[in-house]
Amino acid sequence: MDPIRQEQLIMTRRQLLGKTSTGIGVAALASLLNPRLLAAADASATGGLPGLPNFPPKAKRVIYLHQSGAPSQIDLFDYKPKLMDVAGSELPDSVRQGQRITGMTSGQNSLPVAPSIFKFSRAGEQGAWLSELLPHTAKVIDDITLIKTVNTDAINHDPAITFIQTGFTQPGRPSLGAWVSYGLGSENHNLPSFVVLLSQANALNRDQPLFSRLWSAGFLPSKYQGVRFRASGDPVLFLANPEGIDANDRRAMLDSLGELNQITEETYGDPEISARISQYEMAYRMQTSVPELTDLSKEPESTFELYGADSRKPGTYAANCLMARRLAERGVRFIQLYHRGWDQHNDLPRDLALQCKGTDQASAALVQDLKQRGLLDDTLVIWGGEFGRTVYCQGHLTKENYGRDHHPRCFTMWFAGGGIKRGFSLGETDDYSYNPVSDPVPIHDIQATVLRCLGVDHKQLTYKFQGRHFRLTDVAGNVNEKILA
Repeated sequence: MDPIRQEQLIMTRRQLLGKTSTGIGVAALASLLNPRLLAAADASATGGLPGLPNFPPKAKRVIYLHQSGAPSQIDLFDYKPKLMDVAGSELPDSVRQGQRITGMTSGQNSLPVAPSIFKFSRAGEQGAWLSELLPHTAKVIDDITLIKTVNTDAINHDPAITFIQTGFTQPGRPSLGAWVSYGLGSENHNLPSFVVLLSQANALNRDQPLFSRLWSAGFLPSKYQGVRFRASGDPVLFLANPEGIDANDRRAMLDSLGELNQITEETYGDPEISARISQYEMAYRMQTSVPELTDLSKEPESTFELYGADSRKPGTYAANCLMARRLAERGVRFIQLYHRGWDQHNDLPRDLALQCKGTDQASAALVQDLKQRGLLDDTLVIWGGEFGRTVYCQGHLTKENYGRDHHPRCFTMWFAGGGIKRGFSLGETDDYSYNPVSDPVPIHDIQATVLRCLGVDHKQLTYKFQGRHFRLTDVAGNVNEKILA
C-alpha cells in the first residue's frame, strides 16, 4: 500500500473520538466523554455551556483588579494601634507559632515588629478603619465588603499568584477568567469574553514579572484564554489589515481559510481546529469593535476628572480602570487588570504611598462610575493581591522606614457590586495581623464565591482532562454566605 495512503488510515485516539462524537457515535461515547462537550452544539449564542448559570446570577460580569506583589494590609486596611507599644520588639513565638517564613528573612538575627507609620481613621457608616493613603476608597467604603482574613497556601509570588488566578500553585491550569469564559461565554458577539489589561508600577523599586500563563486557558480550548489589550500601537497584535488588504479581501481570505480548516477538523477531530476557526472570526469582528471601544474622544471631561489625570494616558492603571468600565458596558464577561509594584521588601513607606497615589482614585472611581450608570448591581468588582505582608521588618528598621516580607496567613481583599453585601467587613486578625482570629477565608472559598455570584455552582463547572474532571476549586472550596447580599 502507498505509504501516504497507509498514514491516512491510521487514526489517533483523539481522531477516533472526534469522528465518532457525532451522529450514532454520540450514544456510544456518552458514558466516556464529558456530557457538557456532547451538548456543545446546543450552547447559547454567547458561547456558554448549556445549563449554566445553575441558578439566577446576581452578577453578569467580573472586573478583577489584581494588585501584583501583595499590598500591605497592615498599612492600608488592618489597623493595629497596639503595635506602637511593642515597636522594635521581637515577634513573639506565641504569635508566629513556628510558621515558615521566606528565605529573605529567615536568616535575620531579629524579626522586629514594625507598626505602620500611616494614620488611620474611620470611614463610612460602618466606621471601617482605613489608612490615610486611601482617601478615595474611603468615599466608597459603604459600597464594598472588606475581607481581612483571606489566606493562601503559597509563600512566594509565582505559586501564590498562580494559585489565586488558577486554583493551583503549579502552572498549567485554566485561569479564573478562562473558566468563566468557558462556562458563561460573552454577552457581546464582537468582543472576547475575557480581556486582560496590564499597567506598570508607580513604585520606584522593581517588581515581580507577570506571565501570560496567568490568563491562559490551560487545558481548556484556547479560545477561552484572556486576550491582552496593549497600551500602545494596535490594542491587539495583527488585528489590522496589512497594507493593500481591505475588508472584502480579508473576508474572502477568512472564508477560504475556514473551509480548509473545516476539512482538517472533520479529518482529525481536533477541537483546537474549531477554536482556531472561531478565533479568526472573532479577530475579524474585532477590527470594527476594538477601535470604537478604545476611542475615548466621546468621554466627557467629568469622566477623566473622576478617574484622575492619568486616565488620559494609555496603559496607566487609571486608563485601564476606565477601559474596564467601557468593556463592562459592552458585555465583556471577565475583565482582568494586573497592576505591578506592590512588592515592598524595603522602602515601603515611600513606595506604598506612590502605589496608592496611582491606584486609589481610579479604583474608587470605577465603583462610583459603575454605580451611577446602573452597572454596579450586576458587575462584581474585586480588589486584592496574592498574599499580605509581615508585621515584622525585613532589613533595617527605623522610625521612618521599613520593609515587609511575604505573609500568606492573612491579608485583605475587597469586593463590590453584584451579589455582595455593601458596607460590610468580614474577619478579624490578632493584634499583630499575623493570624486569623475569626472567619478565615481560603483562596478556594474566594473562587467558589465569585462563581456563586455569577450563578455557577463551582462543583458543577468541570472539564474532563486526562481522565479526570477538573474544576477551578479542585477538591475544596465553600461559598462564603456571609458576604453575599
